[in-house]
Order: sequence, then structure tokens, then C-alpha cells
Amino acid sequence: MAGVCDRALDFLSPSGNQVLGPALGSAVTLNCTASVVSGPHCPLPSVQWLKDGLPLGNGSHHDLHEDSWVKANWSEVLVSSVLGVNLTSTEDFGTFTCSIQNVSSSSFILRRAGLAGHVATVLASVMVLLALLLAALLYVKCRLNVLLWYQDKYGEVEMNDGKLYDAYVSYSDSPEDRKFVNFILKPQLERRRGYKLFLDDRDLLPRAEPSADLLVNLSRCRRLVVVLSDAFLGRAWCSHSFREGLCRLLELTRRPIFITFEGQRRDPAHPALRLLRQHRHLVTLLLWRPGSVTPSSDFWKELQLALPRKVQYRAMEGDPQTRLQDDKDPMLIVGGRGPEGRTLDPELDPDPEGDLGMPTGPTPGPENLRLGWREAA
Repeated sequence: MAGVCDRALDFLSPSGNQVLGPALGSAVTLNCTASVVSGPHCPLPSVQWLKDGLPLGNGSHHDLHEDSWVKANWSEVLVSSVLGVNLTSTEDFGTFTCSIQNVSSSSFILRRAGLAGHVATVLASVMVLLALLLAALLYVKCRLNVLLWYQDKYGEVEMNDGKLYDAYVSYSDSPEDRKFVNFILKPQLERRRGYKLFLDDRDLLPRAEPSADLLVNLSRCRRLVVVLSDAFLGRAWCSHSFREGLCRLLELTRRPIFITFEGQRRDPAHPALRLLRQHRHLVTLLLWRPGSVTPSSDFWKELQLALPRKVQYRAMEGDPQTRLQDDKDPMLIVGGRGPEGRTLDPELDPDPEGDLGMPTGPTPGPENLRLGWREAA
């Protein structure tokens, strides 16, 4: 029976040398299971654990459980030994070898992976943080440009609404406001951006009630722009009944636009400015700074976002009345020549010389003119 007892072992777990990379402070379980061919008179196989080639002693860092199963005919024995290792220090890492009957063995190699994993985690966190900072920077720098592109591409087109103007501009009749509106606001919006403005320097809401002219003019405009200068704030209704006036304006127009100036921020005690800042969700409040005069400033972008979307149309391909002549007006064709050298048919044109009636031949002299007069007489 000695030959039967000395047969080779078959390791079920691990099938070969296994490399593990647990982190420091974790616990791992090493399962060593083998199938041993045996007989009735063969001793039960013994399992021994080695660490780095030395027998593993009993300690608080290790937990060992062994078990075995013998078949009814004693032809095969399954041996299982489970070793639990607590990796509390760097000395707990190494090579753990499972040896059965001092004949066959299989190993678990524990390598510390905590340092590499920590570095990878730190690098990943730094990359995510940099990506977030870059996204925030791009949002701050390009937010208005992206919103303008979206408005031009997918914004609501306000057409066929019976409106004649894009904006009703209300300002005070002071020299500073007239200069701001006529030399800065109007040229920028009408000439550079194609808006059509209705300018009015009269009192917007006398006695905080809309006048008949105001109702008519606002009904013809898509937006209301109020230049809220110091002179405008000096009006009576702005100081005493601005809340009631603002409620009237919100009923008459869609999200009115108020332009304030940077110097006014130093004196926030005015009730109109304080009320507008409290109701930013109902109005569009823009701030004019000294650097806002440049066409690429954020002020003009924010104002354009608050105004209706401008739709660019292609120029018409000529007058419909001349489209059959390849967009060439017969009045402007010299010598009766059409496009591409084609000659106009005199039968189709009763006056091939043109509406001016100028002859194409030599000009008659005075004698010919007198002769023609006598014949006519």
C-alpha cells in the first residue's frame, strides 16, 4: 500500500502560484485544497503553512481552519486548509506556502499594493479637480458666447406678432442720457446688431399710471429698456411709487430691462434700485461699467440675450419683376444686349432705343431740323 499512499497530489486551490496585491490594513483568506489518492491503510495527509520558507507560528495575525473528507472506499481524500492573514504591518506581506505531506506545495504571494493604489487615487483626484477647474473657467469665460450661439440657433423667433420695434427705450431728457442713448446705445443696437428701437425721453409712468401713448407705444414694441440713470431716478414716481409702477410695467411688457450704472452701486439706499435687486427673477438688471463701451464686452452680450432673437435673411435674388431676365433690368442693358451677349428682339420691345428716346444714329444738324419742320408744316 505504500505505493498507493505515495501518489502525487492534485491541488484544487490554488492551481499554481497565485500573486495577490491586498492593501495595508486589510485581511485576506488563503484557501489551500488538494485531492489526495489514498487507501484504507494510508495515514491522513497533513498540511503545513510556511511563510518565506519558515514554518508559520501561531499568532494573532493568522487564523487557521483545517478540514478533510474521505470517500467511502478510501480511494480519495480531500484536504482543505484555510489561512486568514491580517495585514497590519509590512512584515505581514510575503510568500505563504501550503505544503502537504512535505511532498507537494503551492504558494500565495502577497505584495503590498496600498502605496501604488494611493498614488493612483491621488492622481485621479488631482485630474478630476483640474478638469472641474477648467470647466468652471470655460463656463465663466464662454458662458455668454454659448448662450448667444444657442439663442441664434434654437431661440424663439418672435415674428408675425404685429410689433414694429424690437425695443422701447425710455430715458430721461438730460444731456448725459441723450448722449448715452443716441451715441452709444442706439448705434450699437441698430447699426451693429440690426435691432429697431423706439426712443422716448418722456416720463414713463407719470403718477405711476400708464398713459394712452405709453400703452400704444409699448404694444408696438417687443421689449422695454429703461435707462435707470440718476436723472431718471430723480423722477417723482421712482422715489414714491416705484413698486406700483413696476407692477404696471410687468403687466404691460415681458421682463423689462433696466440699465443701471456702476456709480449707483455705492449708494444702494434708493428704493427703486433696492426693489429691483430684490426682484431679479422678474426683470433683467444690467450694469454699465466704464469698460462696457467696447462692442465685445459682457454688457452687450447680456443685453442681446434679453432682446428678441435676430433672424438673418438672405438677400433676395433680384426684383421679382426682373427675375425672368436673369435679374437684369432691361432699362440698364446697353446697346440692346441681354445677358451672355443675347440681343433683345425688337418685336418684343416696342422701343429698343430705351425710354429716353435717344437715337442711336448720328445727331441731325440744324439744316436737317429745319427741313423736317418745313415738311411737317
